[in-house]
Amino acid sequence: MSTVPTIALNNGVSIPQLGFGVYQVPPEDTKGATLTALEVGYRHIDTAEMYGNERGVGEALRESGLERSEVFVTSKLNNGFHAHDDAIAAFDESLEVLGFDHLDLFLIHWPLPGIDVDFVETWQALEEIYRSGRAKSIGVSNFQANHLRRLVQETEIVPAVNQIEVHPYLTNDDVRAVNTELGIATEAWSPIAQGLVLDDPVVTGIAKDHDRTPAQVVLRWHIQRGDIVFPKSVTRSRVEENFELFDFELSTADMGLITALNKDERTGPNPDEFNWIP
Repeated sequence: MSTVPTIALNNGVSIPQLGFGVYQVPPEDTKGATLTALEVGYRHIDTAEMYGNERGVGEALRESGLERSEVFVTSKLNNGFHAHDDAIAAFDESLEVLGFDHLDLFLIHWPLPGIDVDFVETWQALEEIYRSGRAKSIGVSNFQANHLRRLVQETEIVPAVNQIEVHPYLTNDDVRAVNTELGIATEAWSPIAQGLVLDDPVVTGIAKDHDRTPAQVVLRWHIQRGDIVFPKSVTRSRVEENFELFDFELSTADMGLITALNKDERTGPNPDEFNWIP
């Protein structure tokens, strides 16, 4: 079994660099998929209130036989709960649904720049949750550079992570650079661009050279760049494949070729414009 490296967050908490994501996993399938990931060796699970499948994550961890302390679990605040008291109530609900007494990481899911409740107020609620010890770390998701700078200027705690869309067609280097400048770890969602990059001739060529799959090559590119990734699959063979990233290495030339594929192409919403509330 591969040994997954950890990254030290800015508050000293360690997070496994490779995790398992449950975005778009149906609630009824989440427990089984998460159990499979835990059996394969994953010790980092990424969920969210918006996904509607937190319960399955909690059930899987309890049935796995692992101690709660052995698995790093992230969830995220749903978009309709940005007001201070609503954010705290939503966090409490997440803990209840998961069946946990704490989360390892809790994120603001989207900045929602066009709604009445400012994300600074939301972040101040997360700061209170962090100080209570019920979230071991707090962070943000889909925050742009200007959003991050506002938080750092107007609040007390620097986010531990910023979970953003990153893949070879959207390297998002400007935001990654600001994350690094501020001491914020980068988590990459949609790491294989929902499969779009897997047929790219550059990726398939490098995969052939290393006798690896295109997905393994792209995920390894993330790992070597320092991103935290959590690919999703409900197929055991792919869950296993995505875990085998630490017994090969891409060359500097390989890394450069993949990075050069960038065309600033998103698979998801633009955070500067996205204000959807479910």
